[in-house]
Amino acid sequence: MALLPVSDALAAILEGASRLGAEYIPVHKAGGRVLAQDLAARITQPPFDSAAMDGYAVRASDLDEFERLEVIGESAAGLPLCGRVERGQAARIFTGAVVPQGADCVVMQENVERAGSVVRITQKPAPGANIRPAGVDFREGDVLLREGRRLTARDLMLAAGMNYGSLSVTRKPLVAIVATGDELISPGGVLAPGQIVSSSPAGLAAMVAQSGGEPWLLDIARDSLDGLAARIEQARPADILVTIGGASVGDHDLVGRALAHAGATFHFHKVAMRPGKPLLFARMDETRVLGLPGNPVSTLICARIFLQPLIHRLTNFGGSGQRLTKGILDAALPSNGDRTHYMRGRITGGPLGAPLVRVLECQDSSLMSALASSDCLIVRQPGAVAAEVGHIVDILSLDF
Repeated sequence: MALLPVSDALAAILEGASRLGAEYIPVHKAGGRVLAQDLAARITQPPFDSAAMDGYAVRASDLDEFERLEVIGESAAGLPLCGRVERGQAARIFTGAVVPQGADCVVMQENVERAGSVVRITQKPAPGANIRPAGVDFREGDVLLREGRRLTARDLMLAAGMNYGSLSVTRKPLVAIVATGDELISPGGVLAPGQIVSSSPAGLAAMVAQSGGEPWLLDIARDSLDGLAARIEQARPADILVTIGGASVGDHDLVGRALAHAGATFHFHKVAMRPGKPLLFARMDETRVLGLPGNPVSTLICARIFLQPLIHRLTNFGGSGQRLTKGILDAALPSNGDRTHYMRGRITGGPLGAPLVRVLECQDSSLMSALASSDCLIVRQPGAVAAEVGHIVDILSLDF
């Protein structure tokens, strides 16, 4: 049976996936969340003409007529002057304070000489100088943040300034993660003969969180149908179930059988990619199931290509495809086989337009240190011919 192309596998995983429901959370807790509705400003900012610096609020037309002006009071932030600046008058003013009626500019305090209640202006400003007009930042009703935006610290500052105490954001997909295998122990344990550390869940949990999901790490499932069945049943509340290992066709690869016993519907098993060929996708009621290969590098690369776009689709975060960019090879590559090859690489700099990229020497799918030292994947399509130095290639960022 022919292996499923990567593009077809991704399309099958994303088919029918749509934004989850919304929830309201405090604005200060919304960092990294995806906005579920457009935000229109509830207020005008600033709500009044305000001073851009400390000084004196005056009438610009007076400065050619009067050598000295009478100070009638002061306007401070939160304590505006009660009154109006009339002809021949000035008001002491501080940064952020309301500009009194009648005044149309602010003289910097460095350009004023004061004696008692009288000031002399030593350098005349132009009308409107050092005043931030009402609404210069935004006005009530202006739509400044759009649905589908992942909220940054800058966005949250703006949302709070628009007078939002809470925001409607898409619910985080709950992603259950379960590693399988008798040989696995949790990180920090003591290895017995034949055992290895279960390292992939930690990386997957971080990727899920960085992509906008809620990771849920389940205990390791041992190589028995009963053990796997218990973990699968435990994961039913999840939007996505990710299994690690046991998705191939060996005697101890029981994930497919356990999912079938749980009533899952299978969409594909095995993809034309390297690393990551033994990958399955199934649906179990409303839960989407990704069965990832057990090698740590294969696990994270498959998650980058399939799991991350699925989380983005469920949170309504734009750009849920592979987002390929271009790079320039700094070393030759041989021709590729019949599977899409995701080669670990590093961006080494280069001219404007496209960066230089270097393929790491060892591409073994079990080498975690090689993946950790990479910052991109060089994507070689099936049947790609040999590529020389300077050849343009597709690259996929490792943004996790």
